[in-house]
Amino acid sequence: MVLSLVNLCAREVVSDHSSSPCWLRWVPRELYRPLLEAAFSSCRPLAVGELVQRWPERTLRVGGRRKQGQTAPNRLCIQALLLAVVRGLSDQRCALKVLDLCGLQGDEGGLGDPMGGWSLTVALCTMAVQARAAALRAQRREGERERKRFSALEREKDVKRERGPWKREKESNGHEASTGKELGLKDRERTGSCGILGEKELIKGVRRRMEMERKRETAVTGFGGSRKEAEEKDVSSEVLVHVRADLFVNARSLERFRVALSTLGPLKLQCRYLRVEEISVSSIRTLLDLLPCQGLLGIDIRYSSLGVAGLAELLPLLSSFPALNSLRLHYCNLDFRRDHPGQEDTLRDLSLGLAKLQELRRLSLTALRLPGQLRVLLSSLPQPLQILELPYLSLSPADLAYLSCSHHASTLQQLDLSENHLDENTLPSIRRLISQASSTLQHLCLSGCGLTDGLLGLLLPSLGGCWALKSLALALNPLSMAGLMDLVRMAVRMPSLRHLLYPNPLEDYQPGLPDLPSSAQLLDWPLDETTDINTTSSQLNRVLMESGRSELFLTCDLLNYDKDLVD
Repeated sequence: MVLSLVNLCAREVVSDHSSSPCWLRWVPRELYRPLLEAAFSSCRPLAVGELVQRWPERTLRVGGRRKQGQTAPNRLCIQALLLAVVRGLSDQRCALKVLDLCGLQGDEGGLGDPMGGWSLTVALCTMAVQARAAALRAQRREGERERKRFSALEREKDVKRERGPWKREKESNGHEASTGKELGLKDRERTGSCGILGEKELIKGVRRRMEMERKRETAVTGFGGSRKEAEEKDVSSEVLVHVRADLFVNARSLERFRVALSTLGPLKLQCRYLRVEEISVSSIRTLLDLLPCQGLLGIDIRYSSLGVAGLAELLPLLSSFPALNSLRLHYCNLDFRRDHPGQEDTLRDLSLGLAKLQELRRLSLTALRLPGQLRVLLSSLPQPLQILELPYLSLSPADLAYLSCSHHASTLQQLDLSENHLDENTLPSIRRLISQASSTLQHLCLSGCGLTDGLLGLLLPSLGGCWALKSLALALNPLSMAGLMDLVRMAVRMPSLRHLLYPNPLEDYQPGLPDLPSSAQLLDWPLDETTDINTTSSQLNRVLMESGRSELFLTCDLLNYDKDLVD
């Protein structure tokens, strides 16, 4: 990545924190963005905090899709950013109104110590609670100062009012002549009478101040309200900064998340994508009730024992979010069996619930064990899907036959059928499905589908017709070296293809592997150490060089493969 002159200068400026008082006062608002980017890339949390605390624009976006090779911001920098946002609430130089952190989180424990989704969510919840507490403290201090000023003014008025009779009597008696005895007697009488008058006036002044203070509190708090309740109401009446992010909640952070969303204050959390793990149906319902209806684009539920009945209970709640376009369910213990009483009615409820999701464009169902029921689920969706992920679903031939003829086939951009066994009976449906999606399909995953050399040979013509395909994943399929070479020769003729995840050929494994090994066996079986693995890579790269497709990335690394890098 080639840096511009502005970026190079920005890195040099933020490298020395001791000089920040010199340049922060004079830097124009147009340079705040490159300075902040330089502070993030150079891991300068102090510079991040100072820039954000006096951010000159209404909106600050940090995160989003990263370029290839670009790491997520450092954890310390993110923490400094969040602390600076809270401090900026009381800083007149800060104009921030919207903080967009969508896509900010990185992988936990990744390169450069990024902040993962769970840690970021906990930090945001803590920030919202701390901002409210700071606003309450500031309002109480201001209220105390106001009460002291009011009391001082009232005391000054009372003193002037109490001195009035003394001054008037002194002026009226100043011109009278009297003897020493008469003067002493008058002084004693005047002192006694004025002492009584002063005490009465003092009592009246105290009562008057108490009455006025009581009226003032009544006007502030209302009838029957306390001062603390009034202060909390004032703090929650105005939102100063809206914070938008992708949030990740599990059983450990559930209570903190609930408190943050139910707490009203100067910072308001808004969620773009919500991911929940290991949470019951009732807890998910509680979270959905707390989230604002506007703005939620997707929900990802993982490792939660929803059951078919639990999902049917949640779907009507999801329909209250008008912008929801993504629903992902991973390992949620959905198991449909015809011999269970009431399952037919529950599945019908699922269909009705999905029919209410008007904007749904992405549906991911992982290991839900619903064989033969794909038509019931997908046919009820009002709009065709663009992303469909069905790994580990034990799809039947009837499911694949329906999918190839459904209204979703011609609009699919991403399709994941990994770990669904394909054979001669299902291959015609797969070919028809790929042909229907040939003009729109960008990402296709058929890993672990049991594709042999013969099956792949029948499928290659259909794959070659996908001119929009950017990534193709075929890992953990029992292909020989000859079948793998045929695959690469087809791949280099696809102009849009950028990533190919290929399987290790059967020749690279140690002896003893079955003739038709499963994906689990290919994953666990050791590779032959006597065979040079680089030989396979060299042969494949030779095909790339001969065809002039050096930009096509070939890999057999299943764990580090990421199709999103091609976008």
